Amino acid sequence: MNIPGPPTWHRPPACLPHNQLDLPPGGARIAVAGLVLVRQRPGTAKGVIFITLEDETGISNVIVWRKMYERYRRAVISGRALKVTGRVQREGGVTHVIAEQIEDISPMLDDLVRPTKLHTA
Repeated sequence: MNIPGPPTWHRPPACLPHNQLDLPPGGARIAVAGLVLVRQRPGTAKGVIFITLEDETGISNVIVWRKMYERYRRAVISGRALKVTGRVQREGGVTHVIAEQIEDISPMLDDLVRPTKLHTA
């Protein structure tokens, strides 16, 4: 009898799960990835965009300064899933990731819905 192996979980390489964002010290450079839940660009924020990402462990808050938005505009606007590399910032008990690099990883979502091949012994 063939028993299927464990499912392959498609996770962007070197990304910290959101529930572990309290582990690195403030200012540490990390990467997070997840589904885009919210994009906010308040009129009072002077061009700053706030993005909320979700992975299987929780959510993370990302701050995208105007300069980074201009550089990664397409990913910020149209990405359904993003990988964000940046610096950890803690203020008032809230942890943010200050974006330094943004990558649209939406094509990885297609891999999640493809039928998996059964492992044979």
